[in-house]
Amino acid sequence: MLTSTKNLLEKAQRYSYAVGAFNLYNLEGAKAVVNAAEADNSPAIIQILPHILKYGGSPLIALFLEAADSASVPMSVHLDHCEEPAVIETALEAGIQSVLADGSKFSFRDNLAFTREMTALAHAKGATVEAEIGRISGTEDGMTVAEKEAKMTDPNQAKEFVAASGVDFLAVTIGNVHGEYYSEPRLDFERLAQVRQRLQIPLVLHGASGLPALMIQRSIELGVCKFNVNTEVRQKYLQFWREYGKTDSQSDLLDCQKAATGAMQEIIAQKIRLFGSAGKA
Repeated sequence: MLTSTKNLLEKAQRYSYAVGAFNLYNLEGAKAVVNAAEADNSPAIIQILPHILKYGGSPLIALFLEAADSASVPMSVHLDHCEEPAVIETALEAGIQSVLADGSKFSFRDNLAFTREMTALAHAKGATVEAEIGRISGTEDGMTVAEKEAKMTDPNQAKEFVAASGVDFLAVTIGNVHGEYYSEPRLDFERLAQVRQRLQIPLVLHGASGLPALMIQRSIELGVCKFNVNTEVRQKYLQFWREYGKTDSQSDLLDCQKAATGAMQEIIAQKIRLFGSAGKA
């Protein structure tokens, strides 16, 4: 059932678990999330990145919205990492429940001005807004941020930013990275605790792929209510097709689509259980 992202995350915050937000590209991904969420009686969020939205257009948003609405568990659809007002407006007009108005590459003041404007736009349409303070390093889906450009979230700035912008959720930067971790993850939990002390709204952590269970649990204890997942699910999908391409199988395409969906569903189910949302629908 289609539900507001705000409702999903506020419930998660109240009961100390997190909702998985999965970046998707096609029908197979949507079915994998719905199937996994229904099997574990869990809420979930379908996410779409701006360049995927530009590729798939309004039909892809309609597909994701229908998938979420037809599910027997609460789900929402979220526009991830968008810095273009026109794209945000298009997504909101199409019925998306929430957007990440991403001004993290701008100065604090410019980020605040952009986020305040997008928040007013989204709220007028009954949607909610995630913002990002700090800059997450890493590479994923064509988006690269060098380590030297990455900046940790400043707890005092976070408080000022949320109060001035009116955003509904905040994505924090505490050592998390987009894509794969090529060394042992090091998250600054003291920084996260300071942010939590200053804010009441749900917190978001990007770059959940590859984080160990103990770090996930500690993040939840300190107020993270939403984890973004992309890399592991996407890699599983690509792995299936690469391995299939090495065979002389004459399987029907529909059978392959079902198998690819199942492969992704396994990863998504693992994340749902790791985030503690199983049984919380």
